[in-house]
Amino acid sequence: MGGAGLGDLHREWFRRPGYKAEYEALVEAFGIASALIEARARAGLTQEQVAERMHTTQTVIARLESGRGKPSTRTLERFAEATGSRLRIVFEPALGG
Repeated sequence: MGGAGLGDLHREWFRRPGYKAEYEALVEAFGIASALIEARARAGLTQEQVAERMHTTQTVIARLESGRGKPSTRTLERFAEATGSRLRIVFEPALGG
């Protein structure tokens, strides 16, 4: 049956213009979303409880945790405060660089 495996497809797509930038943007967005979910879970809070502490709605928290969009630093600070966390921003070497 053969065919290309997922790794092969990924390598092929990486050669396409624009794919690498889009892929890296997704990795960043999902990394932020994952960190938000982890902070909320560690605090033992629901999305509704975090929203109440941030004076916003559960829908806004769900959107933040979905990885859609890029939250501002201020929003991340408010989320950290609401979950009893400390916001830390770290610069790491770029992928492949």
